[in-house]
Amino acid sequence: MRSLRTRDLEGKKAVVVAAGKDEEKIKESLEEMKGLCKTLGVGVVEWFWQKRTKPDPATYLGRGKLQKLREIIEFCEADLVVVDDEITPVQYKNMQEELNVDVLDRTQVILEIFARHATSEEGKLQVEMASLLYELPRLVGKGEELSRLGGGIGTRGPGEPLLEVLRRHIKNRIAQLRKRLKEIEQERNTQRKQRLEKKIPHVSIVGYTNAGKSTLLRALTYSDVYVADKLFATLEPVTRRLKLKSGRVILVSDTVGFIRKLPHTIVSAFKATLEEIKYSDVLIHLVDAFDPYLEEKMKASEKVLEEIGADKIPRMLVFNKIDVCPKERIETLKWKYPEALFISSEKRLGLDQLLNKLEEIMGQKDIQETLKVPLEKIGQIYALKDRLVILNENYGEGHALITLKADRETLEILKRKVAI
Repeated sequence: MRSLRTRDLEGKKAVVVAAGKDEEKIKESLEEMKGLCKTLGVGVVEWFWQKRTKPDPATYLGRGKLQKLREIIEFCEADLVVVDDEITPVQYKNMQEELNVDVLDRTQVILEIFARHATSEEGKLQVEMASLLYELPRLVGKGEELSRLGGGIGTRGPGEPLLEVLRRHIKNRIAQLRKRLKEIEQERNTQRKQRLEKKIPHVSIVGYTNAGKSTLLRALTYSDVYVADKLFATLEPVTRRLKLKSGRVILVSDTVGFIRKLPHTIVSAFKATLEEIKYSDVLIHLVDAFDPYLEEKMKASEKVLEEIGADKIPRMLVFNKIDVCPKERIETLKWKYPEALFISSEKRLGLDQLLNKLEEIMGQKDIQETLKVPLEKIGQIYALKDRLVILNENYGEGHALITLKADRETLEILKRKVAI
């Protein structure tokens, strides 16, 4: 089993291939694959697709197209073929033998990106588990490769095939990873419970990978969030505090980007991380306004939100990168999506409107009330200032009349503690 972490792809030249019926969707997907390859430092020198209802079960492309692909590889002096689908072990074996170059499928490319970008313990464990879940059903037929790994796997029993030893080793490791990830999930649940008890509103920035989520978080909170023009630059959620104009404090989180045809092994491994989104009070669905395929990517993002149970959460549709968009395109989007906001995180355009909208949504459940508070208890009002908005203060002899807006629970706490 070859480690995805040690694959040396920098500077390699690739031909990207696909099979399907819808030419427009195929082209769109191939463009995305070019971006994935770029993230790994792989240059796409040519792309190639075959119009067919479904891939050939033995060779992915038909034999004739496979021969043509080989000629293209030789002409372009390509180092590898990248398949824009997850291929079977049989397809992999036959393609590699026929083409005489390395073959990677979509899942392997995404796993490689995730392996490079994972920095936390949880992220690294999630990537390792996803990689093992991908490799486990593909062990058959890897005799020569397994022979080279035999020394590190363990001692075989009498007559036990090396393949079975490795399979058992992988299953044991997956069980260990699941146990540790469960522990981390329980730690996150405790942290979430504490956050919910403090009643600090939580906003998550969601959307397709490379829409500019990290740039927006950095622009809103003036923080040192890592930003890169790469797909899946962020794997672990990053949360920062943000003080709104009213004085209310909220938490804003950047999240792992969505993508179409996200491998099942990735979804399974990252499920707990993705599900953090569903505990948000508001979602900012960020979309790259300059992306020619933005509608398909919006649908893909909506599908992921539905799958994790976050589709009912109030959300704001926000189009980013308007600084690089033609005016006509922006006007068309405004006509089609009249409720959307339009910003440039990079140039800090439109952020005031975004913050005002956040303030408006956060205040929808607020109740306005005037409390009569003894002067010696004024401090208890300000101790909860992150959860309320003070509108007016009138001081009298021994007390103050404070008009404020807050959610019902916060008001009940104040009435019990400080009101006369």
